[in-house]
Amino acid sequence: MTSAQNAQHRTKRAALICGSVAFDTIMVFQDRFKNHILPDKIHMLNVSFLVPQMRREFGGCAGNIAYNLKLLGDRGLPMATVGKDFGSYQEWMQRNGVPTDHVRVIDTEHTAQGFVTTDLDDNQIWAFHPGAMQLSHQNRVADATDIAIGIVAPDGRDGMIQHAAQFAAAGIPFIFDPGQGLPMFGDEDLRTFLKQATWVAVNDYEWQLVQQKTRLSAREIAQSVEALIVTRGGEGSVIYTKGQEIVIPTAKPREIVDPTGCGDAYRAGILHGLLHGLDWETTGRIASLLGAIKIETRGTQNHTFTAVEFEQRYHANFGQSLALKAAV
Repeated sequence: MTSAQNAQHRTKRAALICGSVAFDTIMVFQDRFKNHILPDKIHMLNVSFLVPQMRREFGGCAGNIAYNLKLLGDRGLPMATVGKDFGSYQEWMQRNGVPTDHVRVIDTEHTAQGFVTTDLDDNQIWAFHPGAMQLSHQNRVADATDIAIGIVAPDGRDGMIQHAAQFAAAGIPFIFDPGQGLPMFGDEDLRTFLKQATWVAVNDYEWQLVQQKTRLSAREIAQSVEALIVTRGGEGSVIYTKGQEIVIPTAKPREIVDPTGCGDAYRAGILHGLLHGLDWETTGRIASLLGAIKIETRGTQNHTFTAVEFEQRYHANFGQSLALKAAV
């Protein structure tokens, strides 16, 4: 894409978020997994964790990213397939100003369901039922208009492949964010995604898997995309771009309550910076702060803030001023 085409796309100020919309059942184990898993018995694992705390939340990567973008004042359009039980989630999205125009209901399926158990070290064990998400390929990028930027987040396998190809064919810059969907793809699949994507976002564990599968280094991948973004939890994140290695510090949360959804919040911050043409240092710090704010609240879509509050916390964490830009 030429710089003129890129500028034309970004003046439209909308992000198309291809990914899952799911219900999350979140359980808390008041101990540490490592105290109950014997390393020499991992090949015959049979464990049970008592989880006195349990709640059901609205989640899924597309839903979470769109919610966070809305908090930042941007237009994020989730593109997802959901099931016959979507009603309560739809009402939630509408109350919070998250568009549902490109959320397709599949009456024969359930909405995707995630089940996660978190221990005292914030380690997580997930089980996931994809349900209607497996039919995400029924949605097409071309069905959405006025799109400046996109993201291919964890979704049905065919949907991720087709949406990436559709973004590339339409000349719409997009982030490839494989997340929990990474095991579905082999070497050739990932190499194709990397050729199509404008940016790549992974956590440190996912990054190790990508390197193992593709046998490509950070330098090689960073040469084929505009930026490779690797998050490292409490150690911050690193953005590899144009021969640079930009280290993004963590923002300090007021308390650590629930890490679920922090990665999606971070990605919303990245999308915000890209939508508004911000430099990578500012973009990464916005993303870091958004993840820190999310971790202070249970669930993935229960945190709120005003623009002024966000700007004040940005200054407190990074010693720099920020004027949070809204979509136009």
